[in-house]
Amino acid sequence: MTLVVIGPVTNDLVVIGNRKSNRVGGATYFQSFVFEEFFKDYRVIVNCSDEHLIDAFPDKYKVQVIKKENSHFFINEYPFRDNLDVRHQLSNFAKIPIFPSDLKDILPDDIGAFVLNPLNRHDFPIETVEYLKSFDVPIFLSVQGFLRTPDVEVNENYTIKLDNFKELPAILSLADAIFLDESEKNILGDDIDVDEIIITDGSHGSRVLSDKEYKIEAVPCDNIVDSTGCGDTYMAAYISKKLTTDSILKSANFASKIASDKLSFFGPFKGDI
Repeated sequence: MTLVVIGPVTNDLVVIGNRKSNRVGGATYFQSFVFEEFFKDYRVIVNCSDEHLIDAFPDKYKVQVIKKENSHFFINEYPFRDNLDVRHQLSNFAKIPIFPSDLKDILPDDIGAFVLNPLNRHDFPIETVEYLKSFDVPIFLSVQGFLRTPDVEVNENYTIKLDNFKELPAILSLADAIFLDESEKNILGDDIDVDEIIITDGSHGSRVLSDKEYKIEAVPCDNIVDSTGCGDTYMAAYISKKLTTDSILKSANFASKIASDKLSFFGPFKGDI
């Protein structure tokens, strides 16, 4: 049962206080390190122009590139070194959509589930999500990218704001589970036609809305270093456990622990080090 993870890989600039670092990023990138540790049978599909970006993945031979004319670029700025829940984010809003025709000849034969990680609303047109839905396997979807849009009222290049759009409910209804944070949940409201909604809230923990509401405490981290990719790490850990146990509570508690572990070092989750 192959888990197929789809979404952009990025060039990132991370600014924490006065410290700057350039690195590879994107939800799909951060998640691959978790799947490499806890769910070995996975494949990654990325849309970008720079094929060398996949050299940073834990196993680049599991990565397939859909070559596009551009790559996503993000700046993640954390102005308060002692509060990494606060982030300012900027992007180039690359328009490099993944179409069904990009996927038809590269998907594996034995697909167990899809993980979709849009970084903006151009990445996954609704026809692509409908095509993946036709495989009749679970679709796990990250919401944040669909909400990102340029903030035209701010006089600064690439500034991001989060906003809903009319096609989004139809896209989300095709997913079996969606992942978002509390601010994004407030944008969507309560009328979400999805069976499983996983909501993270940084150091305040997480909750899952399904047959009932499950509340999960955050696992404390004594040495918080870097929170970039923490939500992506949580999502991948949750999926890894959910596909093997089918337990929401076990999956959410496991995800909380792995996300906390990731906080203690720069870059993606490192496993047992």
